[in-house]
Amino acid sequence: MKYWLMKSEEEEYSIDDLKRDKKVAWFGVRNYQARNYMRDEMKIGDHVFFYHSNGSPSGIVGVGKVSSLPYPDKTQFDEKSSYFHPRATKERPVWMLVDITFVKKYPRLLSIDEMRTKKQLERMVVLQKGSRLSITLVTEKEFEYIDKLLSK
Repeated sequence: MKYWLMKSEEEEYSIDDLKRDKKVAWFGVRNYQARNYMRDEMKIGDHVFFYHSNGSPSGIVGVGKVSSLPYPDKTQFDEKSSYFHPRATKERPVWMLVDITFVKKYPRLLSIDEMRTKKQLERMVVLQKGSRLSITLVTEKEFEYIDKLLSK
C-alpha cells in the first residue's frame, strides 16, 4: 500500500463535498508527473490525505482512499471544458484519473506552517522547497504520525 497527498482548492472541491458525495473522479489534473502517479502507481486501497490548497491556511483536512483503477479523464475530450486537450482521443487518451472515496474528516486542519514545525515531517515532499505538485507521495511513517496527531 502507498500513501498520497492530493491537493484541492477548498472552494473548488472540499473535504465536505467529498463527504457528501462519498466518491469522486479526481479529474482535471494537468501535470504529467501527477498523472503518472495516478496512472502508474496508485492502487485500489491506497490512502490519501485530502489537502485544502490556496486556503488561509492551507493544510490537511481529511483522508480518502483510492477506489478505482486509472481510467481516462473525460474532460480532456470536451471542447467546452477548460480541461480540453486537442491531442487526446478516446483511443489514445493523454490524461488519466482515479476515483477517491471519503474515509474521514479530521476535527481540525493541520496547516502547512504547523507541519513545518514537526521534526517527524521534515522530509515530507509537500514541505520541500519548490514542491508544487497537486499529488505527492507520503511515507507510511508520515501518514501514521499525521493521522494520530489529527485524530486526537
